[in-house]
Amino acid sequence: MDTIQNALETIHEKREQVQEYRRKQLKKTLLSDEFLNFVEKNTAPFDTMIAYYRCAIMEVETKFKVLDEQFSLTYDANPIESIKSRIKSMDSLVRKIRDRNVPLTVEAIMENITDIAGVRVICSFPEDIYRLAESFVKQDDIKLLATKDYIKNPKPSGYRSLHLIVEVPIFLENEKRPMKVEVQFRTIAMDFWASLDHKLRYKKDLPPEKQKVLTEELCRCAQASAALDGRMQQIRDAISGDDWSECCMDAESIEI
Repeated sequence: MDTIQNALETIHEKREQVQEYRRKQLKKTLLSDEFLNFVEKNTAPFDTMIAYYRCAIMEVETKFKVLDEQFSLTYDANPIESIKSRIKSMDSLVRKIRDRNVPLTVEAIMENITDIAGVRVICSFPEDIYRLAESFVKQDDIKLLATKDYIKNPKPSGYRSLHLIVEVPIFLENEKRPMKVEVQFRTIAMDFWASLDHKLRYKKDLPPEKQKVLTEELCRCAQASAALDGRMQQIRDAISGDDWSECCMDAESIEI
């Protein structure tokens, strides 16, 4: 029995060594000389591009803050719990550039990678998500490019969120420049689940058997989370005395 146990431990150790080697090789491949040379030669344009995306994030965040304030005055309720934002990390950006075979120019990157800038809007209730999304895309300076509704059509993992790819203008000294931003809408429960799922999926030292069990349990948690969102929505409607469902839009009404 001890011999078998030692053999299993040795196999597991070797597997970990192989995975670590692959991770290091992948990082070396992603941060290739070609890309590093591109960044070095285009430092100023690349930095300018990132600055433009930061400006686009500020524009989108401001729009949602204004909407939240207006909803508070009109409905005596703030649908937004919090707003988060991020610029895609260098590793993630390089991976996407390589996967999609995007030419190494700033113009090609901005044209083909649509989620370099991301804004996540955390809402109190599911109906608030569609209500906010509808109000947001109705604004005449917002151009909707794509919609993915993972709330009505969750991923197999259980992931739920409403994703919009939009184009928003930023106003510079001598020009108006359209910028692409990915906007994600989640409830508090959806965001909590997604955060936990992300942490577990990037925890590489879990044995495959344990990873499988946890993945299945996370899927059940996602279903329970969605049921909780629905029950909380019903409670909110009962307390307010209003049927918000009559004035709420769903993702199907947000046409590209």
